[in-house]
Amino acid sequence: MESGKYSIDLLPTAARDLGQLPRPISRRVTRAIDPLADDPRPPGCEKLRAGAGDEYRIRVGDYRILYKVDDDTRVVLIVRVRHRREVYRRR
Repeated sequence: MESGKYSIDLLPTAARDLGQLPRPISRRVTRAIDPLADDPRPPGCEKLRAGAGDEYRIRVGDYRILYKVDDDTRVVLIVRVRHRREVYRRR
């Protein structure tokens, strides 16, 4: 595994999702996102469909964080932050 930090970017939709969460859940999600800068593929993450490129999912209680990893530019792009029953619906 490569060493060094990745930068974390949020799509506007993910930032909006995060802003709409109740504060305690928002804090938990933020605490789960921050370590992705050191390890973008932590234990427990799931790679989504093969056709989705480098898109992954981590769980935080009943919420899911969908993100993409670009190893060339060392960026973790947060795509969605939603409740598990809503996150996989068409964007």
